[in-house]
Amino acid sequence: MIKFSVILPIYNQENQIEYLFDVYKKQLEELGDSWELLFVVNGSRDRSFEKAKEVAGSHPNVKIFNLLQGGWGRAVKFGLEHATGEFLCYTNSARTMPDQLILVLKYARVNSDVVLKTTRVVRDNWKRKIGSILYNYENRLLLGTQLWDVNGTPKVIPSKFTHNLNLQENGDLIDAEIMTKIHRQNIPIVEVLIIANQRIGGSSTTKLKSALKMYLGVFRLRRQLK
Repeated sequence: MIKFSVILPIYNQENQIEYLFDVYKKQLEELGDSWELLFVVNGSRDRSFEKAKEVAGSHPNVKIFNLLQGGWGRAVKFGLEHATGEFLCYTNSARTMPDQLILVLKYARVNSDVVLKTTRVVRDNWKRKIGSILYNYENRLLLGTQLWDVNGTPKVIPSKFTHNLNLQENGDLIDAEIMTKIHRQNIPIVEVLIIANQRIGGSSTTKLKSALKMYLGVFRLRRQLK
């Protein structure tokens, strides 16, 4: 079995594809374990899929998928369903520095009985910091997940824990759904602190409207998971 499956949802990132492939491939090769890299292009309006095929399509460790519909959750679910590794990792490819990914993978390979995720200790600005605090406390209060950063990625989940998750969310609530379902199975979740004030490219898709949708979505998720 492959050791690590790394899932990279891609949305309008044509200009970053070559960089992402080069740096992640280099870091994963240096890690020394078997690996596969899954590019999941979802609803992109640029040439992200074509660029990924041009840059990495012939590499035996790379899988490239093109989903016509967008959605962070849709891409994450698809990646988890098609990954074959012992440890399944997904991350925000626009924000995750390669050394951050390798750090959590190293933690994971010495303990296959926990789920690992990162917690970002630096935010872009005070508005995002306050918004994150409110969202995470809402998750604590309504869903019971005692986490500091529900949405923090990379996340690494041993594949043995993914078989009965039955994930439903197609949008930004996927992280809350995954963390809640794992927590309710009494699977330990370990948070790894990272400094995350850089972006590889692009801009955040989380605006006021989408943030409000997430806050309200937690109430809907709570009803669904009862």
